[in-house]
Amino acid sequence: MKGYNTSNIRNVALLGHGGTGKTTFLEACLKETGVISRMGRVEDGNTVSDFDKMEIEKGYSISLSIVPVEYNKTKINFLDTPGVFDFVGEVNSAVRAAEAAAIFVDASSGIQVGTEKAWATCQKFGVPRFFVVNKTDKENVNLDEVIDSLKGKFGTSVVTLDDKDALTEAIAETDEALMEKYFEGEEFTDEEFNNGLMTGIAGGDICPIMTCSALKDEGVKDILDNILKYIPAPGGEVKTEEGELAYGDGPVCAYVFKTIADPFLGKISLAKVIRGKLTPAMMIYNPDAEKDEKLGSMFFLRGKTQGEAPEVKPGDIVALGKLQVTKTGDTLCDKANIVKLPKVEYPQPTLFTAIEPKAKGDDAKVAAGIAKMKEEDPSFSFERNAETRQSLLGTQGDLQTGVLLAKLKDRYGAGVETVPQKVAYRETIKGNSDVQGKHKKQTGGSGQYGDCYIRFSPSTEEFEFADETVGGCVPKQFIPAVEKGLRECMEKGPLAGCKCQNIKAVLYYGSYHAVDSDEMSFKIAASLAFKKGIVEAKPCLLEPIMKMEILVPEDYVGAVMGDLPTRRGIVLGMEPQVGQTLLHAEAPQAELFSYANDLRAMTQARGTFTLAFDRYEEVPGQLAQKIIEAHKAEEEAEKK
Repeated sequence: MKGYNTSNIRNVALLGHGGTGKTTFLEACLKETGVISRMGRVEDGNTVSDFDKMEIEKGYSISLSIVPVEYNKTKINFLDTPGVFDFVGEVNSAVRAAEAAAIFVDASSGIQVGTEKAWATCQKFGVPRFFVVNKTDKENVNLDEVIDSLKGKFGTSVVTLDDKDALTEAIAETDEALMEKYFEGEEFTDEEFNNGLMTGIAGGDICPIMTCSALKDEGVKDILDNILKYIPAPGGEVKTEEGELAYGDGPVCAYVFKTIADPFLGKISLAKVIRGKLTPAMMIYNPDAEKDEKLGSMFFLRGKTQGEAPEVKPGDIVALGKLQVTKTGDTLCDKANIVKLPKVEYPQPTLFTAIEPKAKGDDAKVAAGIAKMKEEDPSFSFERNAETRQSLLGTQGDLQTGVLLAKLKDRYGAGVETVPQKVAYRETIKGNSDVQGKHKKQTGGSGQYGDCYIRFSPSTEEFEFADETVGGCVPKQFIPAVEKGLRECMEKGPLAGCKCQNIKAVLYYGSYHAVDSDEMSFKIAASLAFKKGIVEAKPCLLEPIMKMEILVPEDYVGAVMGDLPTRRGIVLGMEPQVGQTLLHAEAPQAELFSYANDLRAMTQARGTFTLAFDRYEEVPGQLAQKIIEAHKAEEEAEKK
């Protein structure tokens, strides 16, 4: 595959609900341009863009793929994305590399959740878009009804390319001179019409509707023609941390928007060139890693097929083999002209699953596999909760979780099992106590002796320690040991073995032995005082309370608000959005482990939410007792 000048490149992301025919459309494009003689089928697992073993098994896309199409001396880089919502990270990566997005709609289904999500993504990132109404060959399709619904849902910017009156009016709004000409009743020249349409699309003011039957290869060529004619080539300026960077000649700058972990080729970085040229074996600088990289193999990808890339110009997309330090989101540039481009935005994980290795000693293998997958898909999280001693995998939903766990086993030989997620409860006190902790041990020769009197009370600080001893009743050299003993005890409370907080301890009296007293003796004495003093100071259990922001269409507000009290949650406020409502709420973390799936079910996948820790609150009495009893039972089981 030859290199192309910027003006002869188009980068188009394919978005839309699952099953709308994005992958089939690409097969039709490849057949139309002579790359393949026969179209593959998703059901048969032989399409160009869905080549991953897991994609073939599941019958749907799980990662973005690049499928360049050479048509009329122009290269169109299509970025095929998953229609399954769990893989929204792939969509965001694709949109970052594209100048426009094609939102696919099934003519027999009309607007679906994926249609709305694709539109919202384009709106969020300011990406020009057009609709492709596919599957027009299906029986009982009412194309006019689908078109009217798109216009009604997404506004007056949505127009068909054969509606000259609507197009003319929309084009007039892109330029003052054209607006004046329009009001005077003059017709636009072909050049004015085409340039105005391109300007309107590029600015997001016009969203054309195109139609086709990809399966029958009807209307596909017309869409390719329209892309060349109306969709903008890479150009203009992109934002950087230093300001703005223009496409074109100059010191090289490229952006890595996707990493592929190929089982045979190793690490592949997909990069879009913004300025200058990339050539094999050139030295380039990674300002994110603050290290040099030497480019090795460079090639154009079409699905899994490689094509030689001797030179890559601004606006084009290339695969870079085996970069050592570069990750998704990194910038590659000339070391003498350092530029850093913004990272791809990924949504916060909303579903967390506790996992542990099936085989003992596989922790390192699991961690290594997760790290490799993280390079390929930065949209998930993986962290170890020190308090619950659980490893938590954070994703967008069950499907992404399942894919990651399957990859972990198949690719890296690290089998894991899911276990119930635990809550990081805390313990504190509501009252005061005054206790003695005394440790005395005599075994012949030097013994152990430590004696301390401590007052315990609630505090606004996590832990406060004060020394109010006088007269040397506890020698100064042993006071740090008392504090250390108390701090260690704060890690495991007497109720359910949870970390303690908001406790003040005042050492005010004690005694010692000139020979037998040492640091360890006073540390033990302090721990005895803690265990006794906390129990006498009205201990209680605390649970994490989460702040929630829930964005739902207006039709689902009632159901979502009605569900929150069943989770011991409360609504704090509401904000109207365009066609949606943003609910501000709070609820205990213990009640929200399944909320990602539950909200999806309540809103037909139209609702989204974010969580953030807010504070700790006392657990209601009966529930606290159950938690304490469960902890005791667990301890008894461990002893056996």
